This record gives sequence, structure tokens and C-alpha cells, in this order.
Amino acid sequence: MATKTIAGTTVDVNDEGFMTDPAQWNKEIAAELAQEEGIPTLTDAHWKVIDFARQDAGASGKAPTLRRITTVAGVSTKELFALFPKGPAKKVAKVSGLGKPEGCV
Repeated sequence: MATKTIAGTTVDVNDEGFMTDPAQWNKEIAAELAQEEGIPTLTDAHWKVIDFARQDAGASGKAPTLRRITTVAGVSTKELFALFPKGPAKKVAKVSGLGKPEGCV
């Protein structure tokens, strides 16, 4: 298992850079991961999606898909792409400290 230091914390990651232990995640890590993904600042709208993703993953054991985020969290597809451009489900999962969502290439 590989490790990576993010926001001064060493965390376990897979070969694609997704955290493998969601318990190691914190908001500082989220902010740094967001910057790595091209999102300079996390707004309240970003946190709404991140908080939903973490709660949903805690209940289901896996990162939510794009469809699940848009239908259950009440965020439109257009808004989700604006918040997390170019692959929003993957970016939401990565910034939220979750594994890669099922169905993502």
C-alpha cells in the first residue's frame, strides 16, 4: 500500500491517488486535494456535496455515483459539473477521501 503526505498528514492511497482509509481524511486534506484537482477554494456548495458523499459512503460502503449525487443530494448535473469540472463523481470521491466510484473509468 502506498502512502502520500497531504496537508502534513501521511495517508494510505491506491495507485490512482484515492485514499483507501476514509477515517484518515479531514477538511485540510480535502482542501489540498481539491487544489490538486484544479478547485482553488471549497465553497459551501462544495461542502454540501462532500458532506453528502461521506455520509452516503458511510452508509453504503462505497462512493456515490454521479446519478446518486444528483438525485439524492439535490444537486443538478449542471451544478455538479460547475463545482467539480471534468469528471465530477471521481473528483467528489477523491476530495471526500473515498475510493473511486463504481463505473468510473
